[in-house]
Amino acid sequence: MDVGAGRGTFSLALTQLLGPGSRIYAVDRDAKALAALRRAAPPGAVITVTADFSQPLEPPGLEQPLDGLLCANSLHFVARTEAVLGALAARLRPGGRVVVVEYEQREATRWVPYPLPPERLAVVARAAGLTAPAITAMRPSAFGGNLYVAVAERVGSAA
Repeated sequence: MDVGAGRGTFSLALTQLLGPGSRIYAVDRDAKALAALRRAAPPGAVITVTADFSQPLEPPGLEQPLDGLLCANSLHFVARTEAVLGALAARLRPGGRVVVVEYEQREATRWVPYPLPPERLAVVARAAGLTAPAITAMRPSAFGGNLYVAVAERVGSAA
């Protein structure tokens, strides 16, 4: 599930990475952006969900736990990060992965109202029932500062 998918840059990359037979839920409140994603995506590969991911969410046809969750430049728009990430992570199978792409900045701006630097992500992940996140990449952002990629897993065992 790609939360805050927008026009689907990461959703489309996932269709290539995961290949045929995979199912990607792309969630965003911008219906026009999701319509553009539907036009660009391979048939049947992406299920778009027009919704605010920070609110309770019922994706259509989701009958089993998710394998993964992608939060690319989306969590910095959420004030209640622990609660929102916890609700999303609860949809993962035990061991399911969460990939976070965020800015490492610590000061709020109008573009990043709720910064999520790596140190805070560690606290948020623990509260959401995830393992300690591992930073897997960092690079300069075209908008200043650095972007980082982190991965964590849902804690728990299969029932």
